[in-house]
Amino acid sequence: MSKVAVDVNHVTMRYNISSQKVDNLKEYFIKFIKKEIMYNEFLALDDVTFQLNKGDRLGILGLNGAGKSTLLKVIAGVQKPSEGSVTVRGKIVPLLELGAGFDKEYTGAENIYLYGTVLGYSKDFIREKYDEIVEFSELGDFINVPVKNYSSGMKSRLGFAIATVVQPDVLILDEVLAVGDAKFRKKCEAKIQAMFDSGVTVLFVSHSLPQVKRICNKGIILEHGKLIAIGEIEDVAAVYTEKTR
Repeated sequence: MSKVAVDVNHVTMRYNISSQKVDNLKEYFIKFIKKEIMYNEFLALDDVTFQLNKGDRLGILGLNGAGKSTLLKVIAGVQKPSEGSVTVRGKIVPLLELGAGFDKEYTGAENIYLYGTVLGYSKDFIREKYDEIVEFSELGDFINVPVKNYSSGMKSRLGFAIATVVQPDVLILDEVLAVGDAKFRKKCEAKIQAMFDSGVTVLFVSHSLPQVKRICNKGIILEHGKLIAIGEIEDVAAVYTEKTR
């Protein structure tokens, strides 16, 4: 059986950005028809390749705009790469933009089923775990209120409770989770630590180098979408420290 949990193979993410200002939709269509719209190509990821073995914890380092969050979204399946492929073996839980997939007109209860389905859970599984999700979220009677009336913290709490109701094989974390108040954050961190202790494979983005070194055993550095360093976290951290002096 393969030890590889995540296989990122020559992944490129390309965006076309208009190089000129267009004031309104009518002007855009006129310029589009006349072929006067010019685009600049932007590579958010540029031919990125690496493998991660089961149980590895990968710290993804780089300055703002390096492509870190884009890489996580591609691995999570939120975005499809322009070129290359990603293979993830096992159940993946992406803790990215928690609650972003909610329908604001639906209640929290309805969104448990909606968001759970998006994450690949069966209806029977969601029904079985429903009470556990509600209890962890600490939303109480608000679970029957439309999500449009939720604060961002309430949405994040519900999103976290749904996403982490399964034991993942691969966990994706973007920065430290700012979920609810200090007490709730502590509960979330304890749940994530329990996942770590079970041997889950982790991909972790953070601007805190000490935190990355504490959590991760492997590291990569992205710079303008290119992978410029990969290896043991201590070695990669030394390169990153040198580059950011």
